Amino acid sequence: MERMQDHKLEHHDLLSGLVRLHVLHHAAEHEIYGQWMIDELANHGYRLSPGTLYPMLHKMERDGYLLSREERDGRTVRKLYSITEKGKAGLALAKERVREFTGEAMRK
Repeated sequence: MERMQDHKLEHHDLLSGLVRLHVLHHAAEHEIYGQWMIDELANHGYRLSPGTLYPMLHKMERDGYLLSREERDGRTVRKLYSITEKGKAGLALAKERVREFTGEAMRK
């Protein structure tokens, strides 16, 4: 088990693109927030800390793929993210490329 975790960490940079695609996919379905996304990614086998996910969300927003708004509930302020038009276009292109890759990779 420990070895499996080391193996996953070794490929973090390679898999980070897939994490971004998960984020865009879910942000296209509904508004997301950090902890929900961490839990959702864990369901798919990705173990991300807030220190990894939040900078990624902020960069995706700076790059124009996500848009955020703050929602206050008492003392709690939650940042909610939704996909932008640029994000939708990027997600559509990525899906096309993933389909192409998957088709090629599964034939071998």
